[in-house]
Amino acid sequence: MPSFGDHQARALIVGLAPGAHGANRTGRMFTGDSSGDFLYRVLHRTGFASQPQSVWRDDGLSLRGLYITASAHCAPPGNKPSPQEIRNCRPYLIRELEQLKNLRVVVALGKIAFDNYLETLKELGIIRSRAPFVFGHNRHFTVAPDFPILLSSYHPSQQNTSTGKLTEKMLVDVFRKARNWADDKER
Repeated sequence: MPSFGDHQARALIVGLAPGAHGANRTGRMFTGDSSGDFLYRVLHRTGFASQPQSVWRDDGLSLRGLYITASAHCAPPGNKPSPQEIRNCRPYLIRELEQLKNLRVVVALGKIAFDNYLETLKELGIIRSRAPFVFGHNRHFTVAPDFPILLSSYHPSQQNTSTGKLTEKMLVDVFRKARNWADDKER
């Protein structure tokens, strides 16, 4: 599943993997499933998406100042990518980080995406250890001087949203922070 969005993006979402009944079916990340329904409403409210829903790859949705990628680019069995699948897809993330020159903030959706992003930075020599970075919802980290801020969030999976572990307000708060950093209103 290809990543997509604004190639001049100042914000990047790193997700988990394409959903078997969402992105794998529709051809676009976070599209056609409950995670995407939840996420795109929030992205629209915070000015990152042109519309509040996404049902198909060619439905007119565009992202503004945002690019979306994933830790794994194939729908994994049981909706959980193996460590090897994530390692196999890491070159995509490395290439995207090299190409997205304007990034100010990276939002990791879920602990697996958070850990993969940090492991990527370790592989690139940007950080020496992942130890100082502890995952939590709506936590932010300065990774290195002049490097995008890392903002972590619970994943908008149906399991998290239906149980109230992640509410729409909680995710809006994350993306309002992301918007402020992307627009250089906070640093």
